[in-house]
Parts: sequence; C-alpha cells; structure tokens
Amino acid sequence: MLLEGTKDEAERSMNKTGSKRQSISKIENDEIKDLDLAALYNESFKKYDEGQVVDGRIVAIREKEVLVDIGYKSEGVVPLQEFSDPSALNVGDVVPVLFENAEDESGMIVISKRKADRIRCWDDIISNYQEGSEINGKIFKKVRGGFMVDIGMEAFLPASLVDIKPTRNLDQFLGLSTNFKIAKINYKRKNIVLSRKACLEEEKKEARTKILEGIKEGQILQGKVKNITDFGGFIDLGGVDGLLHITDMSWGRVSHPSEIVSLGQDIEVMVIGYDEKTQRVSLGLKQKEANPWEQADSKYPVNAKVKGKVVNILPYGAFIELEKGIEGLVHISELSWTKRITHPSEMLSIGDEVEAIILSIDKDAKKIALGLKQTEVNPWLIVEEKYAVGSDVQGTVRNITDYGAFVELEPGIDGLIHISDISWVKKINHPREVFKKSEKITARILSVDKNNRKISLGIKQLTNDPWQELSKSLTPGEVVQGTVTKVVNFGVFVDIKNNLEGLIHVSEIPENKTGSLDQHFKAGAALNVMILKVDVDSRKIALTLKGDIPQEVEAPAQEANAQAGSSGQENATTTEAETPEDPQQ
Repeated sequence: MLLEGTKDEAERSMNKTGSKRQSISKIENDEIKDLDLAALYNESFKKYDEGQVVDGRIVAIREKEVLVDIGYKSEGVVPLQEFSDPSALNVGDVVPVLFENAEDESGMIVISKRKADRIRCWDDIISNYQEGSEINGKIFKKVRGGFMVDIGMEAFLPASLVDIKPTRNLDQFLGLSTNFKIAKINYKRKNIVLSRKACLEEEKKEARTKILEGIKEGQILQGKVKNITDFGGFIDLGGVDGLLHITDMSWGRVSHPSEIVSLGQDIEVMVIGYDEKTQRVSLGLKQKEANPWEQADSKYPVNAKVKGKVVNILPYGAFIELEKGIEGLVHISELSWTKRITHPSEMLSIGDEVEAIILSIDKDAKKIALGLKQTEVNPWLIVEEKYAVGSDVQGTVRNITDYGAFVELEPGIDGLIHISDISWVKKINHPREVFKKSEKITARILSVDKNNRKISLGIKQLTNDPWQELSKSLTPGEVVQGTVTKVVNFGVFVDIKNNLEGLIHVSEIPENKTGSLDQHFKAGAALNVMILKVDVDSRKIALTLKGDIPQEVEAPAQEANAQAGSSGQENATTTEAETPEDPQQ
C-alpha cells in the first residue's frame, strides 16, 4: 500500500511537472513567435548606411517642405528650397536624397536632396571631367574673392579668372550662363575651381588663327580702335590686333593719331602688310582712297595762284591745305615783302582762307612750297627808281646798333646809316651819341642794292667835307686852345675847332700827369695844346703837351657846362667796348 501510495504520488507529481513544462513551452513558443514577427517586420524595411545616396518617392508637398519616403520606418523631410524648381514637383516623383541619420529628435529620418545632388554630381564630374576640361555653368552668387557657379554642384570662380581684362564692375557677371574651364580639382575636399578667362583666351586664339589664315594684302576689314599712341593706333580685328601707323592714316599731314581716330571707334581699314613669322598686321586708312599726289604736279604747276585754308602754324611757317590730303608750306620768309615777321601767327590764324603762289613742288617727297608775298608786287623791284642815289629822304630811327642806325623809309624798307657816315670830323664811339629811337631824321641815299635789299644812308653827306679847309688852318708847332672831350687809357681827345678832334697820346703828356689821366683831365675842361702833326689822308691830328705851352686854363663857366652836358661823365669813363683804338698801336 505504501508502495502504491508512493507510486500514485509519484505519478501525480510527474503529471504536475509535465503540465508545468507544457506551460513553459507554450510561453517560450509565443515569445519566439513574437520575435520572428519583429524580425520579419524589420526585414520588411530597407537597410541604408549613413552617407548613402538613395532614391525616395515624394508622398506630400507642403508650404516649405517635401515629405519623402525612402522605404524606411519613417519618412524624411526635405526643405523646399533644396529643389531647383519647386513648382515642377509632383507627389509620386522619385528623387535622389542623402541618408544622413536613422532618426532625429522627432523620430524622423534625416535626408538631404542638395547633398545627394552634390555627391552624384561630384561623382559624375570626376568620372567624365578632368582639369582643363570645359563645363557649362551659371554664376549665381558673388562671394569674397570671386563667384560661386552652379555646375550641378557649387564651384568657385576667382575674380581674376572671370575675364581677360581686369574689371571693377563684378556685378555685371551675376546670372551669366556660359562655359568654364576646370582650373583645379581638390579630390580631398571635393572642391572645384573654374576659369572663364581660359575659355575666352582659347576662343580668342581660335578667332586669331582663323583670321590670320585668311588674311591677305589689300583686304578690307572691320575693326575697333583699341589703343592710341603717338605713332599710331592699334585696331582690334576680332582677336587679332593690327597697327594703323600715323603715316598711313591720311595722305595729308597728321600731327597726332587722335586727329583721325578715337578710342572705341568702329573703323574700316585695309591690310597693307602681313608678316607670317611675327604675325604682325599692318593696316592703312589712306590706302582706301586714291593718292592725290599722283596728279599734284600737273594740278599745281609752279607760279600758279591757289586758294587754301590754314591748318597749322609753327615757328618756321604755316601749312595751307589745298585739298584733302595735299598741304603746302608757306615759310616765314615768304609771308611779306616788307613786314618783319617773328612768328607766322602775327599774320595768319588757323582756319584763315588765303591765296598763295606755288613756288616749287616735289611730288615724290609730297612737298609744296607756297608764297603769300608773291601775290603782291615786290617793293624792292622799284626801290632804285623811288630812292635815287644822291637824293635826300626822311625816315624814322627804328633800331640802333654798335655799327650804325637803321632808318625806316617806309614799312619794310630800311636804310642803314653806318657809324662812319655820321660826322666828317667828330669821333663817334656809338650811334647812341647822335640818334634816339623813333627820332625823325633826314639822310642822303648813298647806295641801293635791290638784290640784297640794302640801302646805305649818310648824315655827314648832307654837308660838305670841312676837313680840307679846317686842316689848312692848322700848323704843326702852333699852340691852340681846345676842350677835353674824352679821356682814355692811351691819351686824351681834345676838340680844337668846330668838332675837329685831336689826340694827345700818353707819350706826349708830361710824366707828372701820366699816372692817372682821369685825375688830371676832365671832360669839358679847357686846355692849351700844341699841334704836333696833321695827317690829311687818315684824318688824324696829333697833339702834345710837351714843350713851351702855357698852363691849362679854364673855359668860361657857361661853355664848360655846355661841354660837360654834351659829353658827360660817361665819356670821361668810357668803357672798354667804346674806347677808341690807340692810333700808335
């Protein structure tokens, strides 16, 4: 019984244990089943790595954002501004986005359309482009040092590479869509630097090559004045610069290229030369027209009277334009027969219409000599008839020189009174002693040379030569009273009779008075002297103070003052330039 009870208990205990095991197994099976469902649920979502670009579908479009489903637990939100054309978006559109994070604070995944575009564009660029490749883009933003360009991603364009020429107005390039060269690719930072300048230079080089291949002499081309210098102008022919030299601008005279062309001017020029080695192009403007000088010698014969316009005035003459491209020069000496011209502007002004005579023409040298005075009668041709030798004339002292005085007889006709023709007997050291400027005088015509345009005049010839008569009354050894007129270093001049002067040489003055002559002899003082010698041929009278001569006497006060007034202290202290020559030297 005991055994049976024990057995029953054992069976009951075993049954209880089995039931418990079944309960535990059921719980375990339910948990396993829940885990399988979770696994299946999790497996139903796609798995992405952070930084991976995936395709997503637009499920909603809101005011400022777009809801995108990438097949993950939750949707992602993309700002509307990350789309280039938000108005073209539709629900259901598939767009690439960058998976940045599994969820943010709100439990939504973090995705970016802009970053996805950048990555895909970067991959496309490094796969299909390299440094030096050309790519299209649009300048959309100005930043420090340059611009940002949209090429599918943002690329940097330095300001120095935006144009061939430096420019201050950078705003003009904003919004520009054009081609750029990839200047540099930074693979590490995924940055790209662009150059618009490189594209422009290449385009210019291609245009230059195209122009140079077809260029030939005589060809007419359109261009724009690019630069102006003193020797010419540089013309942009569309990628090729040509030189328009100043000598090829006009058949006439050109003082400066700016007279013909201006900066930025559109101009039509002719190719007159091309050097293939240096690729230099020479251009001409005047070559488009016929050379007016070819018929100039027959059109402008010597002695013909012509009309023209004053176009330029220089110190040596004036240029007269006879027609476009042909100018003649009126030298200053050909302006007037009579007027003394120091500068052509005294007679002519730019723009004046004048008549002139052709004096000479050199077609090859493109030179024409003109004369204005030849249109009038030369007064020197009739000067011999008008001013006969021996006749007396009146005139005005125009100029005084060391050797004489010029007297104007009529405008442009002067005569010269030489210093030797002023007085028969008086020693004249300078014409200023006798003449004053603008003074009216009478003179005698001594000679006329119309070829050299010279007239000689004389004052002393108005009276007879008194020398012969005066000299006859003078006897060597005779003591006479005179007046000191001048004291010089080699002696003393004395007026002994009616302006007849004699010289007391220093050797004929007593030794006690030779130390300093101007201390012992004063101009205007009376003096007794002895006549030593009379030389009629050379008109010289030698005097002496040696021998039996009465002592020096004073002239009357009135006479002495008059003599001093006429001679003056200036004569007593004659300068070296005015000092007469020592007759004994």
